Amino acid sequence: MPKAFPREFRDDVVAIARKGELPIRQVAKDFGVSESCLQRWLKIADVEDGKRPGVTASESEALRELKKRNRALEQENEILRRAAAYFARGAAPKMTYPLVLDLADDGVPVAVTCRVLGFSKQAFYKWRAAPVTRRDIEDAYVIHAALRVHHDDPEFGYRFISDELNDAGMAAGRNKVARLCHGQAIVSTIHRRRRGAKRPGPAVHDDLVNRDFAAEGLDQVWLTDITEHWTDEGRLYLCAIKDVHSNKIVGYSIDSRMTSSLAVNALANAITARTPESTIVHSDRGSQFRSHAYVDALTAAGLRGSMGRVAAAGDNAAMESFFALLQKNVLNRHRWTTRDELRLAIVTWIEKTYHRRRRQERLGRLTPVEFERQTLALAA
Repeated sequence: MPKAFPREFRDDVVAIARKGELPIRQVAKDFGVSESCLQRWLKIADVEDGKRPGVTASESEALRELKKRNRALEQENEILRRAAAYFARGAAPKMTYPLVLDLADDGVPVAVTCRVLGFSKQAFYKWRAAPVTRRDIEDAYVIHAALRVHHDDPEFGYRFISDELNDAGMAAGRNKVARLCHGQAIVSTIHRRRRGAKRPGPAVHDDLVNRDFAAEGLDQVWLTDITEHWTDEGRLYLCAIKDVHSNKIVGYSIDSRMTSSLAVNALANAITARTPESTIVHSDRGSQFRSHAYVDALTAAGLRGSMGRVAAAGDNAAMESFFALLQKNVLNRHRWTTRDELRLAIVTWIEKTYHRRRRQERLGRLTPVEFERQTLALAA
């Protein structure tokens, strides 16, 4: 491609041609340019001098600048529009980098996107070289574990989740768990309390008992619930399962924390001790009995879940009566110093006193153990 003539040279040739002393053809020949080229220079000079209508060089430059600025503004508007839609999905700040790649594919320069979004090109290129950092991988493991814990116990906030993760051997500080839970919208399902009471969640089973606390045989209907009591070391929770036919506690679990595992362990102990088939297991709407872990345990054992209504203690009255008896005979006897002390007292009362010494009118003045023994003997 031939090089352009210098501006000064062009101006001199045009000035000589304008004198009219020589024909245009001769001037072009003398200066080594084509006649058409010289004619074009003369037209441009006439436009610049206002002798001919047209766009001057300065106006053309200004127009180019305006087009360039307009194109830049269009790119910036597109970046902001796409970024607004991207942030609306809740993306973390560092994850705006994929947006830079998407815009680059659409022709928006990386430098422009980084400038508009307010981070450096170096940071973007560093991320592109290693999109997944070691910290991202560690955070992903913590998030997965936190989701699993929250899936089983929806009422758990980040503090309980952090405790559960550390109990499982995953080192995760509360601040880290709080940050990750906030980013993933993992929050407790307990809303603001009114007059100190929780809002119960929806039932996951129909009410198959309907306050009819009677059964024709063993292991046809079980009732379950959770009670708590204070010690000087903190609270202690008991989840018990009661057979409606014999009033015997067929399974129970005691722990310092009221989690879904408390209800699951009590159910597992009852299944181990008995041979239930399509047994109805009735409870209230506590989160432990609505948890996925508990529902899965019922399904795996071939049992049928049942739940009472909201704020209707009478729907599980037979279980409440057992807890009232336990409260009067054990829990309220005196102040308990340690959880172990209270635990042994509860177990001793259930196994020794309630099962084998306390006679009940409904059982024909027999103890639950004697009544079951008689029932099995008659069935044989």
